[in-house]
Amino acid sequence: MLISLRQVHDSDLPVFFRQMNDPESLRMAAFTAKDPADRDAFDAHWSRIRASSAVPRTILADGDVVGSAAVYGEPGEREVTYWVDRAYWGRGIATEALRALVSEVRERPLFARAAADNAGSLRVLEKCGFRSTARATGYANARGGEIEEIVLRLET
Repeated sequence: MLISLRQVHDSDLPVFFRQMNDPESLRMAAFTAKDPADRDAFDAHWSRIRASSAVPRTILADGDVVGSAAVYGEPGEREVTYWVDRAYWGRGIATEALRALVSEVRERPLFARAAADNAGSLRVLEKCGFRSTARATGYANARGGEIEEIVLRLET
């Protein structure tokens, strides 16, 4: 399977919206929009992302849109985020896409956060060179309460 990144197109947004409304994916990601089914809020969020200094990308697998990845935030505090359609989990797509993204965005350090029980995401981040630096708690909309999260950092 050929994994690649490209600029986000308007036609990707309905696919992202559908992907980000999968109940199992929401639970795993934990730190999600307050109301993921609010299409107006989703569109406004993506409009802000695309107009900012963020680096949003569409993840393609053999040419099909399977997710998104981005670097966002202020210099010195920039974070990575990614989302892969649940139908494609466990195939190495997130790892390959994140490697491509951090190769494209050479700025360091980069940070990431993941729910402490999201073993799959933590494994992806570690494979890409991120190292755990802290634990914190935060309100997880998708779980309706405070949960523990791992903060990770990429230096090189």
